[in-house]
Amino acid sequence: MEENKIYNESKLDEIFLSYDKILYKLNIQNIKTKTGNNITHKDLRYAIQIMQRKHKNCRWKSEKIRSRNSYILIEGYYWLINVYFNNKKKLIDADIEFFKKRIQQYEELLKLESKNLFDKDMKIQELVNYFNKKYETIEKAIWKMLKIHNNYRYIESDNYIITKEGIEWLCKNCFKQNYLEILESYKMELTEKYIRAGYIYDNFFNKN
Repeated sequence: MEENKIYNESKLDEIFLSYDKILYKLNIQNIKTKTGNNITHKDLRYAIQIMQRKHKNCRWKSEKIRSRNSYILIEGYYWLINVYFNNKKKLIDADIEFFKKRIQQYEELLKLESKNLFDKDMKIQELVNYFNKKYETIEKAIWKMLKIHNNYRYIESDNYIITKEGIEWLCKNCFKQNYLEILESYKMELTEKYIRAGYIYDNFFNKN
């Protein structure tokens, strides 16, 4: 039996959705644009463009193979409703919250202990490369941090060292985009384990 015959349409909707079905779900849930209007196909297509640009490594959108249609993984659909069309939070904050929750869900499903994403101290020069920012930008962020947590920096062999707790603070408070990238990278690491465990992820069953 061909793989795409195994699942009926209702079962496939638990894995991925067409644009029409996403739009229908958004409208029956009364989810609006940031200006309070009903979401149109144009709004949805633009939202998916943003989703692809920000998170293409997540493989949420199918590639067109046999038709003009594309589909969105259910995880991508959840991103649309909880991040892009979330009118209560800034996009970056909603994005971070989304990936933190997805990580927790993957870890619980796979029965994995939570991973410490910040596990080593670094010299200031190392942070320049870590965050891909200018030295002056890192220094300003550190001074901001030290006003609250002066114990997050110490001296070793005439070098200023920022503790792992300090690096986490900088990520969460000064360099949120870097923090989001770290979360996404770990989420995809978990996703690969999820696939190896036998769960379906980016399989579109030749629908497109």
